[in-house]
Amino acid sequence: MKFLPAIILALAMTTSAQSGRVKVEPTPTPKPINGPSVRSVPVPRPIRERVSATPTPTPNRTDDDDVIKVDSALVPIPVSVVDANGRPVTNLKLADFALKIDGVTAEIGELSRSETPIRLAMLFDNSSSVLAAREFEKEAAVRFFRRVLRPDRDLAALFSVSTVTELEQPLTRDVSSLVRSIESFPPPTGATALLEGLVMAAEYLEKADGRRVIVIVSDGDDTKSDVTFEQAMRSIQIANVQVYVVKTTDFENYIRTRSRTGNANIRQLAAERRMQEFTRQTGGAVYSPIDEDELDDAFRQISAELSQQYVLSYYPDDDAAKRGELRMIDLIIKNREDLKVRTRKGYYVPK
Repeated sequence: MKFLPAIILALAMTTSAQSGRVKVEPTPTPKPINGPSVRSVPVPRPIRERVSATPTPTPNRTDDDDVIKVDSALVPIPVSVVDANGRPVTNLKLADFALKIDGVTAEIGELSRSETPIRLAMLFDNSSSVLAAREFEKEAAVRFFRRVLRPDRDLAALFSVSTVTELEQPLTRDVSSLVRSIESFPPPTGATALLEGLVMAAEYLEKADGRRVIVIVSDGDDTKSDVTFEQAMRSIQIANVQVYVVKTTDFENYIRTRSRTGNANIRQLAAERRMQEFTRQTGGAVYSPIDEDELDDAFRQISAELSQQYVLSYYPDDDAAKRGELRMIDLIIKNREDLKVRTRKGYYVPK
């Protein structure tokens, strides 16, 4: 499915209509993610950070005092490959992949497997819009950390999203600390600044070394952000982040109507499209569980995917004329049309 300009316009209009605040005069709107280039846009930051009983971390440190380093020139390309029956394919070699950048064949620097550590940020929707799904969301977050996080290798951070986004727990390998933070959340209240939360989480992970992942636990609605859809998309692409969504809308509909779909309105449809596009452009996925069984299935799939991914490394040419521009990624498996590949669709050339 191509990302049509008409959808971008509809999403932008929807997001704009939801904010009751007076916005600053924006600079020219960035082009869609499938366009040739995007101008740098300053992002308003009505965001605050809260960390209980610990100093506020700098972006390149964790509460475990791990110094995180990253090669800014490297473009990581996480890849999930499945066969016609949806089973992961795990025996591919570097020579099996063919990469094109803007339609031109490019050399892949190296191939690594799932042993690459994960640096993950969860965005937990704690706004009044998810009141019906509150306990379901908390259970989802706790189960996710317990199932997916590998304490000997991975680090995770926790953000709450409401009228403002708050860092509740900086990057840590301690699952019990993450669980305690979730269980101590105050009752949900306020509006939903989800797009601003995405920007904050992406910037937080940008200096982290490893596979960078954002997991959104939310209905996907945004009623407050001064950040546009295009600005949020640009931020996660610049940070080389992969986005997964555990969407609570179907659960909420099922509670009210005993139907998975319920009565969708324009705002819900816009939120759905936003979440689908964030995941499509970054190689992630959207899951919409309605009960505990489907919740377990969703986490099992995410866990299996992250543990079976390939990570390709691409080192762009140092072309000053391309700095700050969006480059499009096309990746295939040679001579294997039966295999399905899911990966990111583009990256930004560092300035």
